[in-house]
Amino acid sequence: FESCQGRQTPRKARHGDDRIHPMPDVTRDELETTFSEFVRRADKAANIGDWSAWSEMFTDDAHYVEPTYGEFHGRAAILQWMSSTMATSPGADMIAFPVHWHVVDERRGTVVARFGNRLRDPGNGNIHEPWNLAVLTYGGDGCWAGERDVYDVANFGAEIMAWMAARDACS
Repeated sequence: FESCQGRQTPRKARHGDDRIHPMPDVTRDELETTFSEFVRRADKAANIGDWSAWSEMFTDDAHYVEPTYGEFHGRAAILQWMSSTMATSPGADMIAFPVHWHVVDERRGTVVARFGNRLRDPGNGNIHEPWNLAVLTYGGDGCWAGERDVYDVANFGAEIMAWMAARDACS
């Protein structure tokens, strides 16, 4: 996989648009391969703390929507937000992003996945893993044109708070 730098989103794959915009010549295999690489890079980034390779899977004009943090336009903005968010707790304590399930819609050029956000062991052996849905819109050539995260903000926050309480109790 090469960097998506310099790549713009094809006109038929607009970010955040719920209408059907068929992607020309995109196959299920291409979407699956791109998604697998995206997951691999996210897990590596969580381990090394560098989100550059992960963010390189977005087109230059990608659009990212996150319920708590807002909208980010362009790969550089996505990288800046992700790097700063994941550099401090609780983001820095997210050690893996297991895929619970995913579906591929080659007609729309979309992958929808449920990701766990696994937090490091708070010290008592319990697993804390709030989850989110990610709707990834394909931009061609192994790149994503956008991502829209969806989750219950209150439940996600409650799981983070439970993890913090367990961590503090075990310290």
